[in-house]
Amino acid sequence: MKLKDFNFELPSDLIAFWPSERRTESKLLVLGTSISDHKFNDLPSFLGPEDILVINDSAVIKARLKGKKASGAKVEILVERIIEENLALALTRSNSKLRVGDKILLSNNGPCLTIQSKEQTLSKIKFSEPVRPVLDSHGEVPLPPYIRRKATESDISRYQTVYANFNKANSVAAPTAGLHFDDELMSCLKDQGTKFAKITLDVGLGTFNPIKTDLIKNHVLHNERIEIKEESVDLINETKSKGGKVVCVGTTSMRCIESVSLLNKGKLEPFKGETDLFIKPGFKFHIADALITNFHLPFSSLLVLVSAFAGHKRILSAYEHAVRNLYRFYSYGDAMFIHPEIK
Repeated sequence: MKLKDFNFELPSDLIAFWPSERRTESKLLVLGTSISDHKFNDLPSFLGPEDILVINDSAVIKARLKGKKASGAKVEILVERIIEENLALALTRSNSKLRVGDKILLSNNGPCLTIQSKEQTLSKIKFSEPVRPVLDSHGEVPLPPYIRRKATESDISRYQTVYANFNKANSVAAPTAGLHFDDELMSCLKDQGTKFAKITLDVGLGTFNPIKTDLIKNHVLHNERIEIKEESVDLINETKSKGGKVVCVGTTSMRCIESVSLLNKGKLEPFKGETDLFIKPGFKFHIADALITNFHLPFSSLLVLVSAFAGHKRILSAYEHAVRNLYRFYSYGDAMFIHPEIK
């Protein structure tokens, strides 16, 4: 398929710059054998005690830093990955050329950062103090580039799922399908017997990269770190064996479990490592039965993924419906529940 096949018209006023007042008040488009409109807090009515939700518990780091060179030139740093205690890979931007050896001050008498080397689009940066405390004290929430405003205090909690594990704070973007869940909804689901299985996928900067190759098959997707533990594997496999549905909360959860199953000839086993899996039309899904997801950007690998799962024409039809009915798009926008068996 060609890149031009993954485009749609989106009025700019449908891009959500702010989250809904309450997480579960978001709209929910249900794509089954037909299309229907709901609220996200209707989700329990579509699930039962035999089903399981696969959630990504990775937490978002305050990855955006702002500083200055000795010359006074402004520098913006977006940490992509923490490599060691005092070392990180990052995207850098400045109104002055940055060179290996340049030092960046985050504040007067504050931490000093040194550009150690440059690797393609990323720079390896040495921190004078441990990276994580520096991000906590000087960093900003790394809102996506299409949210054209500065991050505020409220984004610290709202651009984070309620089930994020802060011992696993390694993501530079939120697994946004999970932003619609609150504690009350999760309790409701658990009370009716619906289970939860946790996986971890650390979302990298590549999630924002548009596809630039004319042919989808020629696009190379970025690596991301994934982990699924034995407890979650057992819960998911038990659900499959009993005829329940495995519902992935977000494309990150789907990418994780399908990556692992692909490594094990369709079976799910404990795993910790990295994946570069690019799910595109023609992909054979082994584990996922349904998907909760937000509405994605044109020409993005995420739009390609949901097209692979639901069908290209059906997705574009659902997106047209969403635009007509004023759904809100992207990270802080509304949600879609793709479940082939719902009428």
